[in-house]
Amino acid sequence: MPDKKFFLALAVLLGTIVGAGIFGLPFAISKSGVIPGFFYFFILGLAILLLHLMFGETVLRTKGNMRLSGYSEKYLGRNGKFMVTISTVIGITGSLLAYIILGGNFLKIIFSPLLNLSPFYFGLIFWVILVFFIFKGIKVIAPAAVFTNVAFFVIVFIVISVLLPKFSVNNLQFINSDSFFLPYGIIMFSLTGFAAIPELADILKTSEERKKVKKVIITSSIVSIVLYLIFSLGVVGVSNGRTSEEALSGLAPFLGQKIITMGALLGVITIADSFLILCLYFRNTLIYDYHIPKLASSSIASFLPLLLFLKFRGFAQVVGFAGTVLGTIEGIIILLLFRKAKKLGDRTPEYSLNVPNFVIFLLIIIFILGMSFELLYS
Repeated sequence: MPDKKFFLALAVLLGTIVGAGIFGLPFAISKSGVIPGFFYFFILGLAILLLHLMFGETVLRTKGNMRLSGYSEKYLGRNGKFMVTISTVIGITGSLLAYIILGGNFLKIIFSPLLNLSPFYFGLIFWVILVFFIFKGIKVIAPAAVFTNVAFFVIVFIVISVLLPKFSVNNLQFINSDSFFLPYGIIMFSLTGFAAIPELADILKTSEERKKVKKVIITSSIVSIVLYLIFSLGVVGVSNGRTSEEALSGLAPFLGQKIITMGALLGVITIADSFLILCLYFRNTLIYDYHIPKLASSSIASFLPLLLFLKFRGFAQVVGFAGTVLGTIEGIIILLLFRKAKKLGDRTPEYSLNVPNFVIFLLIIIFILGMSFELLYS
């Protein structure tokens, strides 16, 4: 009999990890070259996998139902919660901004034969339609979320299946020192799924079931990295130096407009769903955690990414910045939580990692250096 709860937990974590960032990966690898791309996937893949496992153990060591801010307040005090608040605001706002940019690009692909508008105006249209639902307070029901997640993976597999026969190694650039740091933030953005780790403990409730948390985390990390590499190499190996920031439009001369339009249509549905869920989450966080009135919370959650959209419209740059800041701050917080929970946790975890202190400090140094280089490069 298939283990339904295991696959449900795997789907939740995999669905959280694999998202809009996948569309920025081919552009980053096409600019930096395959060797830096693989280097970052190896280093950051191991680092983020370890962070997921460490956060998983922290969750399993702690009684009660909390999220990252709650664990931070419990183990690190108000300063820890404040740092998580900063990363949450930056991360969510950056993600919403990326969705607006990506939504505008996808709508441009879909409607370019009918409307001669730039991606900027399509992005505004995308934002206006979705923000109407945010102010109305309409929640996205679970079946819609399941449909859009399935649609997202359908896009990826359709594109991959059409790309592979057209792939050529001659189209790959192996290293470009001028863009060596470009993939760092984008890959980090694409690999992190910290928000879903506490959800695993909600799905796998009994102690026997929670023994599978470690397997879920490792499996989802391997699957996401393999998927990213196949998709990225496929796009770069076909587009012959014309890889676009959102991956799809640059493939039109090679795959045909119909395939690209279908991919963009499924993509915009998925991105719209992600925007609504994340924006509503942001709004509700402001209402319930910070006691900001509903109208003001809706306005902040909706208009903050729009204001940034008026200034920043480079998808790769936005994803790289958001991924770097979010991954660095939350990564360091999780490392500190792990050390504290080892000493102060109030239940016996279903698995326990033996991570030396020097590894924790080495990861902190890597994240700080990575953020510094990424911000200087940007």
